[in-house]
Amino acid sequence: MASLLITANSLITSPVDGGPTRVLSPGFVRIENGVITEVGEGRPVTAPDLDLRDGVLAPGLVDLQVNGFFGHDMADAGEDGWHTVVRRLPETGVTAFLPTFITAPVDVQAKALRHAKELLPGLPATGAKVLGVHLEGPFLSEKRKGAHNAGFLTDPIPEAIATLLETGLVKLVTLAPERNGAPAAIETLSRHGVLVSVGHSDATAEQVERAADAGARMVTHIFNAQSGINHRDPGVAVQALIDHRLHPGLIVDLHHVAPAVCKLVFQAAPGRVVLVTDAAAAAGMPPGTYELGGEPIEMPESGPPLRADGTIAGSGLRLDEAVGNAVRIGIDLVTAVDAATRVPADLIERTDLGRIAPGAAADLVWLGDDLRARTTWINGQKAC
Repeated sequence: MASLLITANSLITSPVDGGPTRVLSPGFVRIENGVITEVGEGRPVTAPDLDLRDGVLAPGLVDLQVNGFFGHDMADAGEDGWHTVVRRLPETGVTAFLPTFITAPVDVQAKALRHAKELLPGLPATGAKVLGVHLEGPFLSEKRKGAHNAGFLTDPIPEAIATLLETGLVKLVTLAPERNGAPAAIETLSRHGVLVSVGHSDATAEQVERAADAGARMVTHIFNAQSGINHRDPGVAVQALIDHRLHPGLIVDLHHVAPAVCKLVFQAAPGRVVLVTDAAAAAGMPPGTYELGGEPIEMPESGPPLRADGTIAGSGLRLDEAVGNAVRIGIDLVTAVDAATRVPADLIERTDLGRIAPGAAADLVWLGDDLRARTTWINGQKAC
């Protein structure tokens, strides 16, 4: 459909050129050839093609950390796996995402990147947009490795960085800034347009501050696999909360981080929080055994997937569920939606995404009263 007019009981809008996000009740959005051309308050003069009488019309959700979903690990998934994930992520309200490849030898990651680049042109047009790739490792701390394979962790030497940049697909790199060569690597990655995130790190707050000076702008899943808050020995989490240059990623499945601490993050870092799922292949699947980074993980009846030693290994979280969880613990709806749309989109310099505003891509999600995705559109086309 080249033209589409949608009215909604509630519509969340934010300008492309800045300004506050707000709710229009009611509101409408007009779409032409996959791009939003008009957003208005009240009812339009002409009859709409769709009239959403309940729930809320929000921008399509943007997830910067998806290890896998629906039984497929993105790092080693074949063509069918990539198609499945891209096609089905809109069921969760996600219209754009960064597939995340966790720690592996640099040559293995480079091979996975080349494979992904070959697959991208053939992915379905109405599937979730692949915005690049997030490399979570191998430049991480052995002390804070979490579910990563310690045998593959290494320093970010220039040769390794150059190899991983060859395909042009890398959009985000999580690293530990205390590793040898990290400051220079951060500068190089930033210069090449790659977002650098501090994570799986035992760094001091001072080391994280220096990483931000070098160009780092994010902190991967705050409080998980990192030095935290100690009144005499502040770590990564402290700097993530007090440094206005840094955007803390937050997994709001209420298992990775307790509800009260989730509220602390939102209150301490207003406008900077990025909701992520850190979803593993087990997400969207029944209890059983799956893989993360080539190693088995177990999806229990409830809670996140686990390694055999009990280490949390990613999550089974949906991003629409994360938004709903945030609202249920007391975060206002606009703030929660912003953290899953506009904030991550702006962070990776995609101001055409994550907002309902003239000039933006017509990526939308109709969230029901329970804040679960009902219908999702990508470039104005119904995806699910």
